[in-house]
Amino acid sequence: MDVYLEVGQKRVFACAVDWPGWCRSGRDEQQAIDALVAYAPRYAPVAEKAHLTLPRDLDIQIVERLTGNATTDFGAPGIVPQVDRQKMTAAEARRTVALLEAAWATLDEVVASAPASLRKGPRGGGRDRDKVVEHVLSAEEGYARAVGVKATIEDRRQLLIETIRQGEPGERRWTPRYAARRTAWHALDHAWEIEDRSET
Repeated sequence: MDVYLEVGQKRVFACAVDWPGWCRSGRDEQQAIDALVAYAPRYAPVAEKAHLTLPRDLDIQIVERLTGNATTDFGAPGIVPQVDRQKMTAAEARRTVALLEAAWATLDEVVASAPASLRKGPRGGGRDRDKVVEHVLSAEEGYARAVGVKATIEDRRQLLIETIRQGEPGERRWTPRYAARRTAWHALDHAWEIEDRSET
C-alpha cells in the first residue's frame, strides 16, 4: 500500500495515497506508520460505504517524504504531496468523491448516536459534540476556499464535490485531490474523537 510521510520536527503523518482520510500521526515515522495500520479496522467501514474494500495485505511502501511545517507539528497534515498535483481521471475522481462522502456520512452517523456532552481530557479540555461539529464545518469553509469554492454552508459541499469531479489541479493553493484528502481526514479524525470520548 502506497503511503506518503509528512515529517515535522515534533510529529509525523503517514497518509495512505489511495485512501483519502486514512492518515494518522506519531512522534516519528514508525509510530505514524504503526498508527495508520492500527486504524485500518476503523477506516474499513468508510471504504465499505464507498463500495470499496481495503487491501488485506498492508505491505507499506513509502512513495514520498514531505517536509512538514507548523501545521504538521500542531497536529494536522498541511503539505500537498506530489501525487495530489496530478490530474485525476474520471474514475479516480468518482472514487475520491465516494470516499469523501463516506467520511461525511461516518461523521453524521457518529454524531447522531453520541451524547451531547463528551468525556473531558485529563485536564478537563475538549469540545462537546455540537462544538466539534461546528469546528468541522467552519474548517471546511477554509478548505473549500483553498480550491476556489466560495459558497454558503448549504451549497459548499456540493460545489466542492463538483470541483473534485473536474479533476484539474489548476492554479490553486490546494489541488482538488488534496482538498478531498484533507477534508475527509478532518471529518474522520473528529468522528473517531467523538467515538472515543463518548465511551464511559
